[in-house]
Amino acid sequence: MDTTATVEGKAKTRNGVKRLIFVIISILIEVLFVLSIIIKFNEHAEWISIATRVLALLLVLVIYGGGDNKSASIKMPWIILILLAPLLGLSLYLMIGLNAYTAGMRKRFRGIDAILLPKLRHDSNLTRSMAEEEMPFSGVSSYVEQYSAYPPYQNTDVEYYSEASDGLEAQLREMRKAKDFIFMEYHAIEDAESFHRIEEVLVAKVKEGVEVRLFYDDMGSIGFITTDFVRRMNQKGIKCRVFNPFAPGLNIFLNNRDHRKITVIDGKVGFTGGYNLANEYFNLTHPYGFWKDTGVRLEGDAVRSLTITFLEMWNAIRGNDIDDEDFGRYLKVHDYEAREGGVVQPYADSPMQGEHVGECVYAAVARGAKKYAWFVTPYLIITDEMNYVLGMAAKNGVDVRIITPGIPDKKLVYSVTRSYYAALVKNGVRIYEYTPGFCHCKMSVADDAVATCGTINLDYRSLYHHFENGCLLFQKQAVHDIRKDFEDMFAQSEEVTEKYRSGLSSHLRFGQLLLRLIAPLL
Repeated sequence: MDTTATVEGKAKTRNGVKRLIFVIISILIEVLFVLSIIIKFNEHAEWISIATRVLALLLVLVIYGGGDNKSASIKMPWIILILLAPLLGLSLYLMIGLNAYTAGMRKRFRGIDAILLPKLRHDSNLTRSMAEEEMPFSGVSSYVEQYSAYPPYQNTDVEYYSEASDGLEAQLREMRKAKDFIFMEYHAIEDAESFHRIEEVLVAKVKEGVEVRLFYDDMGSIGFITTDFVRRMNQKGIKCRVFNPFAPGLNIFLNNRDHRKITVIDGKVGFTGGYNLANEYFNLTHPYGFWKDTGVRLEGDAVRSLTITFLEMWNAIRGNDIDDEDFGRYLKVHDYEAREGGVVQPYADSPMQGEHVGECVYAAVARGAKKYAWFVTPYLIITDEMNYVLGMAAKNGVDVRIITPGIPDKKLVYSVTRSYYAALVKNGVRIYEYTPGFCHCKMSVADDAVATCGTINLDYRSLYHHFENGCLLFQKQAVHDIRKDFEDMFAQSEEVTEKYRSGLSSHLRFGQLLLRLIAPLL
């Protein structure tokens, strides 16, 4: 199915497109400006030219031997670029490769985490019993608790939504019941019909005295909304903040975006998943065929983790904001009795940590599987280490499958995604492409025992650069619901495994080789 056959196709327009074009041009100008300065100095002083090359060599050594826990798959493209084109490589690395943060940003996150993370409710008896009873995949839970600080919970019910539109309807129902507060944090918000339904409810709740907070990523929403959105929300009583606003020439934090999707109502009910608050996610528009997205509703003790994840970002992003001093009203313990057993573990992943929690969770699911491990992702751009883990699981007899889109939203990235097929297929992994359109969901399920649902793609951006969140589910009905949804997706997908096992398609074309080289830079 071709994108030109969809309703909107290339004619699709967004009310923030002018600003998006401005951002792209500004970034290019910044790169050219830095590059021109370096070239100018090099032309006028031989010692500066020599110094530049020495600096490039030293930078290569630092990248190669750095203790930043980065995969060689990410380091090598930078090393090759800097060695081949020292001036361009230095310019790009200084702007986007450092993954750097200001001292103030680090200080704010450390400060708020020191206050909020201890307020997570750890149950040592639960952690111990999961290990002693040899609950399948309990090691994944232990890892997440130790390295991200987010604990597992028992007293929580989960409802899974196989369509984003069902998740939206559930959110609207719960938001109408709000008595105390509503928190919403999303990578992308489109000022259109879907969000207008949400806005109508939020405005009504503000009038009832409910505190409403809305938080979105500037780059993620830049093609969807205009610059007066925040002012309009605040005028209506909706407290609105923007993550990392784009400012040409001023922002060295540009490479790291808030990719999380969270709604919390009164600290009792929470939602997360793959969908943003834009029309295409709910199939009101069809730029890339049918849009497949998923989400979960949590009710009970585990909602506390989603609340804390939201409060962390809300209070850390800018030093001149008026932040919270009393978190007690948002972290009350509510009486609730779950209808089923099992364990729920929401967690957050941050590029400011040295640990890549999202990637390690996916790897642990594949390593721990005995029968099957299935994954779905809109983008498949993985490290050699992740490639090895998936391949070894398949070689050990595990049914490893990956679903990617049948219709891409970004053709360049889609070409990179397909470049990974041959190596995976060679090791026994089965690849499916979702023919109805674009699958944006980010999930995994294994052995009918564990599943994940959240915002984390199997790509470098999600695994290494963005602020993300996910939810681990152990021995819940939702795990079986997710497996059933995978089976439905397989039935609607084309298996391309054999196509990439033999023949010309199994070999990387020269263009794909180049794309693989720059994949970590995308």
